[in-house]
Amino acid sequence: MTMTPTQSPPAIDRQTLTRAMRRAVDLARGVRGRTSPSPPVGAVVVQGDRVVGEGATAPPGGPHAEALALAAAGEQARGATLVVTLEPCNHTGRTPPCTQAIQRAGIARVVVGARDPNPHVAGGGLEALANSGIATEVGLLEREADALIAPFSTLVTRGRPFVTAKWAMTLDGKIAGPRGGEAITGPEARAEAHRLRDRVDAVIVGSATARIDDPRLTVRPAPGDGRQPLRVILDSAASLPSDARMLGEAGSTLVMTSRESAADRARLERAGAEVVRVAGGPEGRVELADALETLGARGLAHVLVEGGSRLLGALVAADLVDEVIVFIAPRLMGPGVPALGSSPAAGRFLPWTLDEPRVRQLGPDLVVHGRRPATGVS
Repeated sequence: MTMTPTQSPPAIDRQTLTRAMRRAVDLARGVRGRTSPSPPVGAVVVQGDRVVGEGATAPPGGPHAEALALAAAGEQARGATLVVTLEPCNHTGRTPPCTQAIQRAGIARVVVGARDPNPHVAGGGLEALANSGIATEVGLLEREADALIAPFSTLVTRGRPFVTAKWAMTLDGKIAGPRGGEAITGPEARAEAHRLRDRVDAVIVGSATARIDDPRLTVRPAPGDGRQPLRVILDSAASLPSDARMLGEAGSTLVMTSRESAADRARLERAGAEVVRVAGGPEGRVELADALETLGARGLAHVLVEGGSRLLGALVAADLVDEVIVFIAPRLMGPGVPALGSSPAAGRFLPWTLDEPRVRQLGPDLVVHGRRPATGVS
């Protein structure tokens, strides 16, 4: 039986609503990397000035944030306000529509941070709620809510993951010395890099980085749930050694190739990697747009690209980077590897300035964090 309010929802002050939305944003941030292809969402049920229930999106197949918050509130949800970072769904997917659960609970008001960016369902949830007599409001802490779902938005509108390019460099722009193998930044910055891995669906590196550095590409220390992001190696000729350290780590390794031999494919598959062929681009290398679309078709919404220089440069030149996180060490290296290597597409690149960059200090190092401007140029 569906129950809806019989009178206008009780007044609630903006400070209480804003505080509840900030809590919902924090809840959503806590499940980043665990919800794809669904977005991370936080929900809070407020009765008067008290929080009576809250929840965040469960891993795929599990309940949405709204359902968990309503279950936690129980009977206290009747006549209450639901504050949620994203417009509730009104369609059946792996779980029933959240709008129906909201109606059954007797919620009087729904306050939403961001509209659903999916062009096939945008606005449907809010319309269904309003049609059932529930008061609705959109746009509270909208910027924070939109930032949370940027990977989901990119996946549903562009068919590829949101790409975060991350690198550590010296003041003179070098990410490694002539012989490599030397840590650029301090322990605080390296710990932050592991936290970044924990929030994404996959970590990507190029074949040279995989061979020369032999990285593990894992989150360390391992998170409490044991989950590790997918490791993706863009390796046109399937040259990853069979004894690469990452192949012995928890989680999965995906090697994306464009011209591998049958022998190398079989060798890597015996070592535990999955090998997938994608289109070849300039010089026979993996076509980056096709590789990203392949990852998007698998439901991966957010990827972290960690190098090397040539891959980072090619992604920037191809306008496939959505966010940049750069760790800058207070040192000069002289001869070494530049952060962004040359690319056949470099001549087509239009320079851009990070949108609202944030700068902070981690130990002796600086971190610059910002997103690509909407136009791609500045």
